[in-house]
Amino acid sequence: MKPRIHVTAAMIALFTILTFWFSTVLVELFGTHELIVWVKTAIPWGLIVLIPALMITGGSGMAMGKRRTDALILAKKRRMPIIAALGILVLVPSAFFLAWKANQGELDAMFYAIQGIELLAGATNIVLMGLNVRDGLIAASHRRAGSAL
Repeated sequence: MKPRIHVTAAMIALFTILTFWFSTVLVELFGTHELIVWVKTAIPWGLIVLIPALMITGGSGMAMGKRRTDALILAKKRRMPIIAALGILVLVPSAFFLAWKANQGELDAMFYAIQGIELLAGATNIVLMGLNVRDGLIAASHRRAGSAL
């Protein structure tokens, strides 16, 4: 049961972040001012889905991997603090700041500087989470096959 919960929460989290990232890029490239405001306002509401999904992913992952010392699981454990730090220190504050700036109609240099940082941090988290998904799938297939890594 724990692996199913872990995988489901991880996929919800990853797809939510992908949605945030791609909607931001697409609206900046092709959207109107009003659409930019709408997307930047919607993203903080999406945190209602994302934050619990990340908490469930992290908690279930730590519970399942607490005694495992194979290389793939250790790599996942090393990535998790980076993913969490980027989320807590960069992505969540940026989402609220950008929503506020967009609602003020201030799509200025500060808005785009923070958005650039947000996009870079988001892309980094997407890559790290993707690596965790890959390593988790490999580790699970090795465990099912009965081989140690």
